[in-house]
Amino acid sequence: MTTSRPSPASGNAPGRRSVLIGTASAAAATTVGGTGAAAAADKPAGSAAAEPPKFDLDKGNFYTDLIGKSGDTTGQHQALDPQNVSVIIWIQDMLQAAWFDALAPYHPTAVGVFSRIERRPAEEGATNRNKNIAALHASYQVIKPVYPDRADVMRQLLTMVGLDPDDDSTDPTTAVGIGNIAGKAALRARRRDGMNFLGDEGGAYHGQPYDDYTGYEPVNTSYKLVNPSKWQPLASPHRRRVGGGPGDKGIFIDQRFSTPQLRLVKAHSYKDPAEFELARPEHLDHTNVNKYKSAVDEVLAASAKLTDEQKVKTEFFDNTYLGILQSTKAAGLAHDLDLDGWIHLLFTSSVAQLDSLIAAWHHKHEDNAVRPASAIRHVYGDRKVSAWGGPGKGTVDDIPADQWGSYLPAGDRPEYPCGTTTLVAAQAQAVRRLLGDDVLEWKQPFPAGSTQTEPGVTPAKDIELHYATWSAFEKDCAASRVWAGVHFKKTAETSLEFGRQFGDRAYEFVQRHIKGDVKK
Repeated sequence: MTTSRPSPASGNAPGRRSVLIGTASAAAATTVGGTGAAAAADKPAGSAAAEPPKFDLDKGNFYTDLIGKSGDTTGQHQALDPQNVSVIIWIQDMLQAAWFDALAPYHPTAVGVFSRIERRPAEEGATNRNKNIAALHASYQVIKPVYPDRADVMRQLLTMVGLDPDDDSTDPTTAVGIGNIAGKAALRARRRDGMNFLGDEGGAYHGQPYDDYTGYEPVNTSYKLVNPSKWQPLASPHRRRVGGGPGDKGIFIDQRFSTPQLRLVKAHSYKDPAEFELARPEHLDHTNVNKYKSAVDEVLAASAKLTDEQKVKTEFFDNTYLGILQSTKAAGLAHDLDLDGWIHLLFTSSVAQLDSLIAAWHHKHEDNAVRPASAIRHVYGDRKVSAWGGPGKGTVDDIPADQWGSYLPAGDRPEYPCGTTTLVAAQAQAVRRLLGDDVLEWKQPFPAGSTQTEPGVTPAKDIELHYATWSAFEKDCAASRVWAGVHFKKTAETSLEFGRQFGDRAYEFVQRHIKGDVKK
């Protein structure tokens, strides 16, 4: 998942993996689709005016033809504005629930999750026109308050396809009204669901959006490891501003547990995350010296043997926008889906992702487990170890353990379980259940020198990742967290098993709503 780290310089310098796209409409699509962040201002000065998108409301698919086409084609894929994965997944769920609810009235049996709009006559859903209109208006209702700085480009998108973004009708007999109702209902359901979207939960003054209001405090500080079994916030360079200069030099910040309140958010498919048992992380109990040291040594061994392909994979899976959000789209493209099929796929995947993360955050808070960097320093102190020596230095055998660094920045949250692996396992299982097979068939190129950690150096030559199946995808995802040095091997393996159950629950939850088998 995407972690806070300095962004590469703007422009086409090696290592900048952008998702910039040329038109304002595509920028809007990027925003609402959850596949990146771009703005009309990214269009070079003096360039030709953007052509309105050619979109057929009757035959087109608003997701695949507009929003889903926002993916970059250059093989460079780092989001311009990395964000907390929990916030990204939470917003995505709200948006895709709005899409599901907006299409439900045109489906023979489906009923909405956050809104229950009366079913429309079959002829109104005979083409995609009403479904596209409803979904696009639902999108705008969500985007306006959640991404106010992106509202303008979303307005342009609606205008370019012949819709009126100012039509705020809530007439449930029209596509516009249905879309507005669905979007507002999703927003209303999530406005105060525990995530603190408005920054006002807990009665705080001067509250910030998504800020912690639960009073979480770490056992350790960045200066002192009091309990080697527990998470230690690390100090890191102050993050440069996106699109700006090099940022603040010589200024460091201490990590904070990002959105610990996610564990309190209302899930779709269960009531309390505490009902899902997860074995205690005995491998991270420093009083069990042998197991603790063995876990540390596995991370060091992986660090010392890093290959170019492994480095590419760590960054691929660390990028929430690409490694996670685009995988469901890749699976959809490998199957022949109509518009309803796409929305059912996306929402099923979204439910699996959010519900699995809520449970993962519950256990992260419960166990408050140590990350590899702290454990390695505790076990070996200033003794020399073999490991990756830093950007461009390859493997060295004389690095003091207290100077060891992971290939990717350590996550700003406790270690156990692995959130990325948990959510990918949930997503993979949900999609397998829905589509009836394990097919993913995703190829992703990475040009030589395109990594962020070692720009211009790694990979030494072009690499193309190919995932034919979800099974291969989730296996590499788990391994990549160890290669990156941000999770322990036992944690990654346990997280795979833990996550899959939420894929099953998500599939069953969405199927009940598709079949209308829910309380009215």
